[in-house]
Amino acid sequence: MKKSKAIIWGIILIAAGLCWALSSLGILEVNIFFEGWWTLFIIVPCTISLFTSPDKISAAVGLAVGVLLLLSAREIINWDMIVKLVVPAIIVLIGVKLIANAFSEKKTEKIEESLRNNADDLDNVFCIFNGEEIKCDGKVFRGAEINAIFGGVDYDLRGAIIEPDCAIKATAIFGGIEIMVPENVKVRVKSTGIFGGTSNKARRPDDGAENVVTLYVSSLALFGGVDIK
Repeated sequence: MKKSKAIIWGIILIAAGLCWALSSLGILEVNIFFEGWWTLFIIVPCTISLFTSPDKISAAVGLAVGVLLLLSAREIINWDMIVKLVVPAIIVLIGVKLIANAFSEKKTEKIEESLRNNADDLDNVFCIFNGEEIKCDGKVFRGAEINAIFGGVDYDLRGAIIEPDCAIKATAIFGGIEIMVPENVKVRVKSTGIFGGTSNKARRPDDGAENVVTLYVSSLALFGGVDIK
């Protein structure tokens, strides 16, 4: 995960821990389970994504939804108004993203299909409520499917042997995936972000460089992020 995300989450956890301790000692009166406290599970990740994710629109929409739900739980605004306005807006946003993805390049899907037909060549990573660091040094890489749910995966391909074009299917749900690629690899991304996003900061190979291959990344980020470096 990005250092900025780690720092922000660290500050949040430190503040929460201090408030909890002061409340337990009777020095500070803090009620964690206030009316609408569950909306923080929407507000906090979306606030972080607003500063760290390239998909600012989805993060802003998620933050707005979280705030509206909090105001409704506190009986400051009417719930019926939220249902009438916010739910249709979310449906429209998801529809726009699906249409945009439908017109994106199809080669990723072709390579993924080829990998599924040769399952032995596919590297499967599934991480839930945990963190994993995977180095592919000296490994012949054909493709991978990476899933991070309430967890994080650092997938390092910089020491891997990558010869033919290949693909990675990455899914981050309330989690983060970081993919590091060699300098001779060109990355093409097809992404879907719902209150999350995918960032491609991989360095493009120089014109005329030898042994250049293409890595096709198909990503889904739901309240999470996929970072390619």
